[in-house]
Amino acid sequence: MSTPDAPPVKETKAQKSERLKLAKNPWEAWDEVRQFAKEGRGSVLPEWAGTYFKWWGVYTQGDGIGATGGVGGEGKATEFFMMRIGLPNGILSSAQLRVIGELTKKYARNLADITTRQNIQLHWLTIEALPEVVDALTAVGLSPKGACGDVVRNVTGCPLAGLDGHEMIDASPLAVEIAHKLTANPEFYNLPRKFKISVTGCPLWCSYPEINDVALTAIKRVVDGKEEVGYTLRVGGGLSTEPHLAVRIPAFIRQDQAYAVVNATAEIFREQQELRENRTRARIKYLFMRHGWTAESFLNALESKLGYKLDPSPSAEDIVPDDVYRDHIGVTRQRQPGVSAVGASVLRGRLSGDQLLQLAELAEQYGTGELRTTIMQNIIIVNVPNEKTASLVIALNSMNLQVDVSAFWRGAIACTGTEFCKLAIAETKGFSKWLVSEMEERLPGFDQQIKLHVTGCTNSCGQHWIADIGLEGKKIKKDGQSVDAFYFCVGGAVGRFARTARPLGYRAAADEVPDAIERLLRSYLADRLPDEDLRAYFARTDDDSLRAQLAGTIVDPVERDAPPVGAGRHAPGE
Repeated sequence: MSTPDAPPVKETKAQKSERLKLAKNPWEAWDEVRQFAKEGRGSVLPEWAGTYFKWWGVYTQGDGIGATGGVGGEGKATEFFMMRIGLPNGILSSAQLRVIGELTKKYARNLADITTRQNIQLHWLTIEALPEVVDALTAVGLSPKGACGDVVRNVTGCPLAGLDGHEMIDASPLAVEIAHKLTANPEFYNLPRKFKISVTGCPLWCSYPEINDVALTAIKRVVDGKEEVGYTLRVGGGLSTEPHLAVRIPAFIRQDQAYAVVNATAEIFREQQELRENRTRARIKYLFMRHGWTAESFLNALESKLGYKLDPSPSAEDIVPDDVYRDHIGVTRQRQPGVSAVGASVLRGRLSGDQLLQLAELAEQYGTGELRTTIMQNIIIVNVPNEKTASLVIALNSMNLQVDVSAFWRGAIACTGTEFCKLAIAETKGFSKWLVSEMEERLPGFDQQIKLHVTGCTNSCGQHWIADIGLEGKKIKKDGQSVDAFYFCVGGAVGRFARTARPLGYRAAADEVPDAIERLLRSYLADRLPDEDLRAYFARTDDDSLRAQLAGTIVDPVERDAPPVGAGRHAPGE
């Protein structure tokens, strides 16, 4: 008597992802997308919509409702797409920006966003537009490849690399080399998850090495009486639902070793099969968080992969940046005689295609046609003759790209939110703009830098874990209605006070957030010690006190919402 076959075991999300990646390298299959474009949106195969498009910097676009409008923690997809354009080290020419501006106006409803990895992303793209957009980008040396997916993401660096006289080394050639050799490289098309790299010679660490999967930061040493500049290595930084600051590896990396070290680190990550078992715990940081790796064991694996020993470099040799602005906003004298860089703060990173075209014109009119994007979602025009900077500032301010700007405007970051993201719970871009205007009106003379980050869900695409005040989107009931709300995390920082923000157990409806922040900051202004900045104040003040300041009275803490099903799996975050 035969026994019936056992029912098939349902594939996990991780198993499905690994199966699809083994089946196809999407970078080699763009002709399939060209065919979809000919046949229309209905012809797009599910494996492309859910997986393969990401290797081309493309995500399906949400319906404006976000996760609450779908099932399993993911909202409904529309017929439209988002595309992220990679800009290694944020380097951009006016000719390239002009093309992006024209594409934005023609295909993306005149709307573009600068991201927290120095990319520019477009929305509202149709399947018919995708090949045309990629072809136009390719013609000017740009590509969306690697801007999403389980691959090496856009390599970030100091936006003033090669220009700022304070830098220890111009690391942008190395950043660009890494991007060109590892992005769209078939040897690295199938990593366990995304892999974020930062390379900087900037002493401000303005590309946030603390939160990258792998980061090189410049360091100096003296050998036989001669000064030598090399790099230190940090591994395992990342935010999402479980934040982790990168671990410093105790090695001095010579300049001629730097690329090999990054390549070897990517290979080590690729080989960790245990990271492929669960997509929510597939980042390299989990080697340290869950699998017992240490700085020393990672160094051993790295040297084994390289085939040689690296010189030791104790942490005491690091010069950690002080608590200063890292965004290069304003006018900065360059090392080149007679010229400056002019950085403008782009609120929420949002620009129109018209503004992009204007920026291209200004870069040519006032400079040499060169621009840089930043991880604070801002834009810099470089090589501006000193005598022209004042008139350029006026021109930028007139476009509502502020050079002379309030602390609230300057420090605001916002992820995509429910406007386009299928995982978001709260709207962020419009809310952030309104919040900044409220705080400017309520505290017009506020004299401290403040990072005010808004993220639409627990995935931290808005990087609320490293903000002075981080707002995590959620929903609550108010007057019988479900409304946008935010959970408060306070005291996150990079640099001198590097730590992840503390969840305070306080939440408020979106329209009550300005009141809470005003109470908190007025308490700081009243209670701060002489010369005490905001980071130091938050560090010395306990959670109960900060929560009471937010609420205006003593209140019991409330728990954060658990991450929704699927959190971190498909997040398009940078």
